Amino acid sequence: MQAILYVGHGTRVKQGVDEAIQFIESIKQEIPVTIQEISFLELVEPDIVQGVGRCVEQGATQIAIVPLLLLTAQHAKEDIPLEIEKARQLYPHVQFTLGRPFGIHDKLIETIYKRIVEQQIEISHDAEVLLIGRGSSDTAVARDMQKISGFVRNKFGFHSVDACFLYGAGPAFQDALETIKKRDVKQLFIVPYLLFSGLLSRGIEKDIAALQFDRSRVVLCASLGYDDNVRQVLIERVQEVIK
Repeated sequence: MQAILYVGHGTRVKQGVDEAIQFIESIKQEIPVTIQEISFLELVEPDIVQGVGRCVEQGATQIAIVPLLLLTAQHAKEDIPLEIEKARQLYPHVQFTLGRPFGIHDKLIETIYKRIVEQQIEISHDAEVLLIGRGSSDTAVARDMQKISGFVRNKFGFHSVDACFLYGAGPAFQDALETIKKRDVKQLFIVPYLLFSGLLSRGIEKDIAALQFDRSRVVLCASLGYDDNVRQVLIERVQEVIK
């Protein structure tokens, strides 16, 4: 029997966990699979092995693991496969398939622009955009974010679109803030390329507020969140592994 195990990232902020669960519960309605469970990579239970156990208890013999991850990095390449291997040892009769992270997707490019437009500020001809990624030691993440930046710039005609990261490889968020301070920025939209409300989002807000930028020139937008575009991308990733 087919089952789906969704894997969220996990956060210490209850609101972030609740957002993820609510989003996944809404997705379940769209998927014609009886057994669908939720798990998390870290900080929140059930973890992946516990989630697999819940699926098996309901009769699952095939489990599709579907990560709620924006880009392919260590979590997708190493951490989740390691947990699947642990589950395989416990349940050798179960077949596992691992779905793809969201990746570079047109619908997510659209959501970035939507986050800017919803600020209801006229976008000037020399407007700039700064995307803030979570970050990773995997340099592929920095490359993917540069590609996303290029797509946003080319599609929507911004003067420039750059990416920085909260940690790991690639330009650092703190360095980007220092650069902004030194430059005469006419209009800059900052978009956190994150799914959920968590400590990272709060940290970004705090750091930007501390520098007391003119809010008419430096505009912090909402993170990607769980809008309809994100919803469609996740459904697409589920459908790929249950065909």
